[in-house]
Amino acid sequence: MAETEEEIRNWALEYSRSKGWVLNPDAKQRNAVIKGLSRMSEKYGERYCPCRVRSGDKEKDKDLICPCAFHVYELEQAGHCTCNFFFDPDYLK
Repeated sequence: MAETEEEIRNWALEYSRSKGWVLNPDAKQRNAVIKGLSRMSEKYGERYCPCRVRSGDKEKDKDLICPCAFHVYELEQAGHCTCNFFFDPDYLK
């Protein structure tokens, strides 16, 4: 069952807080990612990262389900994930 934008927003807020992170403070960018995740959920049944290209192979694409397999490393290295969705609050200071 596809997740609504509101469900994704609530999940993302809870998830980011549990990690000590924040969501992008830029509402336009944040909402674009949420909308993309909702579309992916509706179309493919999974919350695939809208900022990465799916291969079409469900097994390979598991790494692209948000939160993707790369996001922790990206936050450690750059202060945010590729989608600019999750941020380390120190990066925003």
